[in-house]
Amino acid sequence: MKIGQYKLYSIETSEFALDGGAMFGIIPKVIWEKKSHPDSLNRIKMVTRSLLLVSDSHKILIDTGNGSKWTEKYLDLYNIDLSMFNIKSSLSKYGFTTNEITDVICTHLHFDHVGGNTIYYKDSLIPTFPNANYWISERNWNLANHPSQKDKGSFMECDWKVLGNNNMIKLVKDKFLPGIDIYFTEGHTDGLMHPIISDSNRTLFYGADIFPTAAHIPIPWVMSYDLRPGETVKEKDKLLKKMYSEEWILFFEHDPFYQACTIGMEGRHYCMDSPVIISE
Repeated sequence: MKIGQYKLYSIETSEFALDGGAMFGIIPKVIWEKKSHPDSLNRIKMVTRSLLLVSDSHKILIDTGNGSKWTEKYLDLYNIDLSMFNIKSSLSKYGFTTNEITDVICTHLHFDHVGGNTIYYKDSLIPTFPNANYWISERNWNLANHPSQKDKGSFMECDWKVLGNNNMIKLVKDKFLPGIDIYFTEGHTDGLMHPIISDSNRTLFYGADIFPTAAHIPIPWVMSYDLRPGETVKEKDKLLKKMYSEEWILFFEHDPFYQACTIGMEGRHYCMDSPVIISE
C-alpha cells in the first residue's frame, strides 16, 4: 500500500497473550470470549505489529513490539513467541535491515510497544536501530520516568535508557516528520501518539492501544489497563465518527488476524466493515 510519499509495510514482531479480563475491562467474559477465545489461563492471543513507512528520504518504524530481552519467567507469563516472526525477520522479508531505519516513532513507552528498541549484545544493551532517532511524546516520557503505582509495571527503563545515553531520543509535542500528522490521546496513558498518514485518496490512523484489536472497535470495549477509561470512551466516540464518515483505515497493533480495516455500523454500534491488507 502507498499513501502519499510513503510505501507502507506491516511488520509483525511477536506473538503473545494477555489476560482477557484485563483486555476487555467491564465487558463480561461470556460476551468477549465470542470475539477472542481465551486459553486455559484466560489469556487471549495477540501479536505485536509495527508499521514501516518508506519514502525516498526516510524509513520510519512505528513501535517495536515486545523485543527479545525477556527471562523465561516473563516469556511464559505473557506467552511471548518470537519463532514465527520478529523485527529482523519481518524487515528482512521486505528487503530492509535494522541499520537502515532512520526514525522510530514510539507511540508510548509500554513494554509491548518499545521492547524492541534495544537488544543485548555481549551482555550489554545497545540500540536495535543504531542510525535512528527515537521520537517520544514529552508527556509519556515524563510519566514513564515517574510512573504511578497503577502503571509502573508497564514501563521498563531498559527499553530507553541506553537511547538517552546516546542522545538518540527526541521529545515531541506536535508534528515532527514530513507527511505524518500526530493525534494525541490521554485515556490509555499520558500523551499517546497516533500517527496519521494521508493523501487525497485515503487516510490511515494508527490505533495503538485505544483500538488494539478489531474486537475493541465498539466504544464501550475498553481495556482495564487504561489510566482513564472514561476518557478513552470519549476519544473513541470522537474518532470513530470521523473514521466512519471519512472512510479512514484503522491499523491494528495487536490483532492476531487483521492488519487493518475500515469502519462500519451494526445497528447503533461501530464495527469492522472490511479488512484491509497493508502488505502481503
